[in-house]
Amino acid sequence: MSDPMSSAKSDEPESNGKLKRKEYERELARLHVEFVKLQQWVVHKGVKVCIVFEGRDGAGKGGTIKALTERVSPRIFRVFALPAPTEREKSQMYIQRYLPHLPAAGEVVIFDRSWYNRAGVERVMGFCTEEQVKYFLQMTPGVEKAIVESGVILLKYWLEVSPEEQTWKLSDMDLKSYSRWYEYSKARDEMFLATDTSWAPWYVVHSDNKRRARLNALTHILSKVPYEDLRKPKVELPKRQARGGYEAIDYPFRLIPEVF
Repeated sequence: MSDPMSSAKSDEPESNGKLKRKEYERELARLHVEFVKLQQWVVHKGVKVCIVFEGRDGAGKGGTIKALTERVSPRIFRVFALPAPTEREKSQMYIQRYLPHLPAAGEVVIFDRSWYNRAGVERVMGFCTEEQVKYFLQMTPGVEKAIVESGVILLKYWLEVSPEEQTWKLSDMDLKSYSRWYEYSKARDEMFLATDTSWAPWYVVHSDNKRRARLNALTHILSKVPYEDLRKPKVELPKRQARGGYEAIDYPFRLIPEVF
């Protein structure tokens, strides 16, 4: 039986065609301008945005995040890809180590994988018990509702890739994941059933075509975060001071080689 989510895209065959590099770069540059405008608005209005990217290994999360953050400030658009929990963090409430990274006013926080590790990779790879997964799926909607009610715009994206297009780095973890496609599908389905809520819905991005997936994801984000173009007044540079009595010193500066 085929995966219904992977086959759902067959209704739109034209969207799977190759996108030429020049066309992709032109559209991406246009979106980058809009994200700079969004950044200015977020800072100006003190908006709080949290974007979660989830999906199988090789679905294109990293490339999408890179495309999103390429022209904005890392002080405003902050990306987190948390490592495996420490022994101390393992003793804490599961979601606790993610909470300190949620956005303050004027910030956009992006999670490259998130608390949903528990419902996906941890479950499939046997890093947690079924009881822990069940509890996670029960409590997560309430936690996310509290996040949203605190004023955070929470956007959750699942990047869906087909087994034919999935790319692999062939690490030990990748090799184990490769053989468990339908276990991941089942875990994904149960995660959606439990956590796809009206206040924090899941949005699915078909990512077989990575260029189209990036453009589609970035366009959707812009549609979900209200912003306006802040027109700044034209800056007039002041006159430079007169040279006065300044004379350059005769000093052996250590200049680096000019190889380019």
